[in-house]
This record gives sequence, structure tokens and C-alpha cells, in this order.
Amino acid sequence: MADKVLVFYGSYRSDRMGIRLADYLVKGLNARGAAAELVDAKAVNLPMLDRMYKEYPKGEAPAAMEALAEKIRTADAFVFVTGEYNWGPQPGLKNLTDHFLEEWFWRPAAVASYSAGRFSGVRSGSIWHSILSEMGMVVISSALAVGPISQTLDADGNPTGGAGESLQKAFPRFADDLAWWTEAAREQRTRKAPPY
Repeated sequence: MADKVLVFYGSYRSDRMGIRLADYLVKGLNARGAAAELVDAKAVNLPMLDRMYKEYPKGEAPAAMEALAEKIRTADAFVFVTGEYNWGPQPGLKNLTDHFLEEWFWRPAAVASYSAGRFSGVRSGSIWHSILSEMGMVVISSALAVGPISQTLDADGNPTGGAGESLQKAFPRFADDLAWWTEAAREQRTRKAPPY
């Protein structure tokens, strides 16, 4: 059975560079036998958080929110692709994530960060570890940090140059770590119901 992995990306900017990393991860995970799917916050286009999904009466949530809730509930694992805005997380990705809570519980999550510069979004990536943990996910210790993004991946998400080679070397460990925790969490859920 293929691991169902949702890859979340959250930039709303017109010249989005991080989509290259999101596309690279979807392709890379699928090539390893997962069933990875991109969830683009800009395409989903949820409003600024007013009501969480759980605060709507059953069947009354907006259609995009309802569809995404079902995808999250049935996924085995998540990858969050985050840029860094002033040392913090992108508001589009954070807003999308905050619309849900229980839907995330008891599944592993991984963080891949990027930036235009040499810090590779690591400050935002570190913040996401605590956010995702608070939201009930097990955050894997392996992380990807990509920067400068324009020198690492081309417009189609293909690795380029020395930075691209470094990403290619780091990706297998990242994917292996996520796959191990994905299997562990799935097996545990079949043996024992979550405590809450």
C-alpha cells in the first residue's frame, strides 16, 4: 500500500520560487512509491481564519475546506514546504494549517524550508517544528533546507548545479525518515485507537 502523503505549500506571491521545491518533493516521493499530492494554499484559497473546520455545523463548511479536511483525515503523512518571511512562517501556509486541528492528529510531518539566500529558510523551518507538534503531529528530525532556491532547482523542480546535487544527496534520508514514521504510525493505529 502506497503512503498517501500531502505536500503543503503556502506562498501567495506572484513570482513563487518555493513551488520548485514542492514540485521536487512530490516527484521524489512518488518515484519512491508514495502517493504524494501537492496542496497549494493559494489554489485552495481559504479565507483568513474566522471559523475552524470543526466550528461549522456538519455539512456546512465551505466546499474547499470540506474537501481538504477529507484529504487530511485520510492522509498517512504530511510535508510542509515553507519559505521564511522576516524570520517567520509564511502567512498563507499558516492560515491554511490553522483551519484544522483534530484532522492532523497521530500522523508524521516533515518540514522542508527554502529561501533566496544562504540561510535556506531554517528559522521558519524551526518554528514549524513546534507549530506542527502542538497540532498533534509527530515531526520527524530530518529536515531539508534549500537555498538559494534559484540555484538549487530549475523552474520545473529539477536539481541544478552543486546545490542541486546536495539536495539530491539529502533527500533520501529525509524521505526514509518520513516513510519509517509513516509506517510506524499507521501500524500503531491498526493495533490501538488513539487515546483521544
